Amino acid sequence: MNLVIDIGNTLRKVAVFSENGVIIRLFSEKQLTIPFFERLFDDYTIQRAIVSSVGAGDEDALDWLDAHTHLVRFSHQCKLPITIKYETPETLGTDRLANAVGANAIYPGKNVLSLMAGTCLVADFVNANGEYLGGSIAPGLRMRFKALEHYTARLPFVEPEETAPLVGDTTKTSILSGVINGMAAEIDGLIDRYQSQYSDVKVLFSGGDSELLLNSVKKRIFAAQNPILLGLYKILVLNVSED
Repeated sequence: MNLVIDIGNTLRKVAVFSENGVIIRLFSEKQLTIPFFERLFDDYTIQRAIVSSVGAGDEDALDWLDAHTHLVRFSHQCKLPITIKYETPETLGTDRLANAVGANAIYPGKNVLSLMAGTCLVADFVNANGEYLGGSIAPGLRMRFKALEHYTARLPFVEPEETAPLVGDTTKTSILSGVINGMAAEIDGLIDRYQSQYSDVKVLFSGGDSELLLNSVKKRIFAAQNPILLGLYKILVLNVSED
């Protein structure tokens, strides 16, 4: 079996993939540890693994994994099923690149805009020729709520909610309206711009905060589950098979 690990800013997503590319177990961990992997290996026979990380840490656990599997540490220098057209690939987050590979796998031969709503709102675009052109990075949902509290004297921190009124009649609902509706309008506007410049653009929407925003976004989008993990699986298979 195959193990795919996505180390993000807040959580570590760990997925066990079957040999035919289906997720059979998914974990979300705050930290990776050797005991976690030992328990996982008691349940599954894992021969190969891949890790993508946007931060530091977990090295002891990853060294253990490296000693017990064929481990691929993902970077832009790995073999890829898409072509990178990004001007500075060495600065490109591996999560974004894996997201682009996953988007291309879901819609091969299509123009695909893959949006991720997590710590940041990230857009990645792959054209119909399988070329990754880049995208955009903006503050995420919770970052916006925290910024209002941090940079003002009297505004409170407000927890995100799935729906927000257009007209807020309290400080709380005014903040919800501004952040939720504003971010939804930003997403709609971004999709409009891509669809005006490229033909037949497919749109994917994923990330921890995607469900909070889905009802507020007006554009037709596909709520994709785990395009990053799918992309990492595709990259793992490609790199191990060509070793």
